[in-house]
Amino acid sequence: MDIINYLIIAFVGVLCGFINILAGSGSLISLPILMGFGLSPHIANATNRIGILLQNLVGSASFAKQKVLPVREGLVLAIPASIGSIVGAYMAVDAHEDVIRWMILSLYAVMFFLVFYGPDKWLRPKSDQPLRLRPRDIIIFTAIGFYGGFIQAGLGYFLLAGLVLSIGNDLITANALKVFLAFMLTIFALAIFFYNGQVNLPYGISLGIGNMIGGWFGAKYAIKWGAKVIRYFLLGMLIFSVVYMIIFQM
Repeated sequence: MDIINYLIIAFVGVLCGFINILAGSGSLISLPILMGFGLSPHIANATNRIGILLQNLVGSASFAKQKVLPVREGLVLAIPASIGSIVGAYMAVDAHEDVIRWMILSLYAVMFFLVFYGPDKWLRPKSDQPLRLRPRDIIIFTAIGFYGGFIQAGLGYFLLAGLVLSIGNDLITANALKVFLAFMLTIFALAIFFYNGQVNLPYGISLGIGNMIGGWFGAKYAIKWGAKVIRYFLLGMLIFSVVYMIIFQM
């Protein structure tokens, strides 16, 4: 692969890193690009996790520095999410793709209506109540972790939904926790893909460098713009995701 290809993938990584930190679904851009450079869907899905890991590492560090990331809460939620991620990654190694495409489209449509018709729930003030993990929350975040380990694309939407609608975080805090949880569960999923020989390291590193740059800017502007802008950005990316899935994947 020549230098031009590396630069293209890195540029795509910058864009996807920014999108992923602010809302989600940047993988709907990076995955087709990776496959366009000759990777199979399985290899692209695994290789994309390098960028996801590095972007969320940078984003988590930035949110922590800006004092909007409750690390203890994130570590508690990371336990069920990581368990689900391990199971999902193992199943993704030999998974069939068609059912997953329909599942993603259906979940995106549900998420759009949740965000569009319940703005008050997404713009609630920050709660000072300590995290009390209920059985329902454990099931929800294990399921979200499973999805993240399995396919990852659009994971941010479902993490935000769980953190805002189930846990009760405000959107700024939820966005920071989303990034931290995505980082934690990606560690385990990526290790499994590496073990099964499904990661293209040169592509992944190139994408990851771009993702880190985009992730840093995304974390910076997430705080600067505030919850309302994030919600509108989330709605826009959900519309893009549904249209993309219908036109290009179905």
